[in-house]
Amino acid sequence: MTHDHDLVLRPTEAQTAAALAPPPGRTGGDLVVETLRALGATTVFGLPGQHALALFGAVGRSDLRLVTLRTENNAGFAADAYGRITGEAVPLLLSTGPGALMALPALAEAAAASAPVIALSSQVPVAGLGGGRRGYLHELRDQSASFRDVVKSVHVARTPSQIPSVVAAAWESALTAPHGPVWVEIPEDVLSSETLIPQVTGMDATPHELAPRPELTALAAHWLSQASRPVIIAGGGVIRADAAGKLKQLAERLHAPVVTTFGGKGAFPWTHPLSLQSWLEDRHMTDFLEDADVLLVVGSGLGELSSNYHTFFPTGRVIQIDADLGKLESNHAGLGIHADARLGLQALLETVAEREDPYAPDRVRMVLSAIADRLAGQDLALEQELLSSIRAALPPRSPSFWDMTILSYWAWSAFDAKHPNTMHSAQGAGGLGYAFPAALGAAVAEPGTPVLAVSGDGGAMYSLADLATAKQHDLDVTWLIVDDGGYGILREYGCATGTDLPGPDFVALAQSFGVPASRTTPETLRGDLATALSAPGPSVLVLPTTLKMFAPTHV
Repeated sequence: MTHDHDLVLRPTEAQTAAALAPPPGRTGGDLVVETLRALGATTVFGLPGQHALALFGAVGRSDLRLVTLRTENNAGFAADAYGRITGEAVPLLLSTGPGALMALPALAEAAAASAPVIALSSQVPVAGLGGGRRGYLHELRDQSASFRDVVKSVHVARTPSQIPSVVAAAWESALTAPHGPVWVEIPEDVLSSETLIPQVTGMDATPHELAPRPELTALAAHWLSQASRPVIIAGGGVIRADAAGKLKQLAERLHAPVVTTFGGKGAFPWTHPLSLQSWLEDRHMTDFLEDADVLLVVGSGLGELSSNYHTFFPTGRVIQIDADLGKLESNHAGLGIHADARLGLQALLETVAEREDPYAPDRVRMVLSAIADRLAGQDLALEQELLSSIRAALPPRSPSFWDMTILSYWAWSAFDAKHPNTMHSAQGAGGLGYAFPAALGAAVAEPGTPVLAVSGDGGAMYSLADLATAKQHDLDVTWLIVDDGGYGILREYGCATGTDLPGPDFVALAQSFGVPASRTTPETLRGDLATALSAPGPSVLVLPTTLKMFAPTHV
């Protein structure tokens, strides 16, 4: 007697193995790309190189969007901005040796700003590893050592089977608070060799949440509720944690004035009655902060630029919430709370008692008025008018990216970012050439949104090659170049050696790339900038002028 199930033809072991076997021609590079796609990557930045050809070939066979810039450092800046704007981990693909090393300044900026960049580099073949000095092209004695003190973590794959787990671990590290760049390294022959590993389909790299310890937030809430003159300093950690809403709730519940650091621009509404804006480089603000009996510092280490060049010495209690363990009490003793800014603020909101202080807005107005009076005596109308023109022309939710130049130094203190995560600068690591390639990365992240880059002529010289990138991808970036014929900010510091830079005709140069360009003046900047920002595609505006800095108060 037979049954229906007895007639079912079951696959043989050979047939099953054949069905599971990967298609021929898949390489270690394909394993990298499949892992990135499984983790959610859609866009990658980078430059191809000889040792990384298998990786780039795999990208070409995939549906990943590849954005190639003209130098590795600029590709790193673009990836940094993409990560800041989206909050997503973003791969930066690099080749061995010189190509990898070219990205170091960009990775240093990403580390300072907590941008989740996955720097994924090739390496010499396995036979050349271990410092044996076999003489391979691009060989370094220990390539990853060059990055270990810059990035958040280092991850190395030496066989195809290791690739998915190594890439996933790097992804998780980059997105676990505090966000940051990570380094992944895979030898050329591992990337190019055919692999028997099945296609990567299921990957999990969920970042760990960093919640505060309740006994710490309970004490912090008690101090804040009982304070007479509480003040909040909001840093870039508030922006990275998307915690601006919780910050505003807490400040209003406590009636506590809020000052944002330069990295925290936009974390608190500029015109709010409790807003001290961002005037940290002013002794009036320093005195105000020193007078606080309880100072809540969220997402900032109170480093050089956030402490008026280390002339700030708090006299009251300090509460510091930061996801970076190394920053807790690194400059000032206090109650350090190791936590993501969003979770730390949420814990305080759940425990802090409401506090009334009808005089807090008056104290805010007084200190801002004192700062305005100081500036009024220094003949600085031009600089303030330029910032007003840029603010009027720039749509409220458009991102702006600022290089290390005089107008940017002004913007740190005086520019209204309008919304969180819309103003970015290179003040984390302080390298030149950040603004334009970073703006290109932001335009890739938010297509259809006009993006502004602001550079001096010195910084612009670092980025000119990527006018080609802007044109190639038709990115909506307007680049404002303030041309004073040199390193103006260094002249302001009193240096006359090596600071004069005979430069190109930036307008003609941009036009040679097919990018619309024109000169503007302080009087016409607002209209010219609004027109450029409203037009699709890239554009360049050149403003020939010499600017001054406001007098420092820390010397």
